[in-house]
Amino acid sequence: MMAIYGPLKLILDIAFFFMIVHIIMSWLITFQVLNLYQPIVNQIWTGLNRLLEPIYQPIRRILPDTRPLDLAPLVAFIIIISLRDYILPTVLLGM
Repeated sequence: MMAIYGPLKLILDIAFFFMIVHIIMSWLITFQVLNLYQPIVNQIWTGLNRLLEPIYQPIRRILPDTRPLDLAPLVAFIIIISLRDYILPTVLLGM
């Protein structure tokens, strides 16, 4: 079971890191600390959006419409934390 647990935990840790970076960047862009007209900021932002939109899109279809506030990243963040810290160890390691 450790052969399955290790790679799954690694994937969830990487997704967790990307989501943290995406959330912090969205705050910095909103408060105009970062500017999307800078090429490197725009490339990182576009890349993170392309990586994370397939995760956010199904969640947005389920959640009610809260137009100014997007709750999909928060829900995805909670799901990843739950999978990584509680569900995956319990199911695969039998704790």
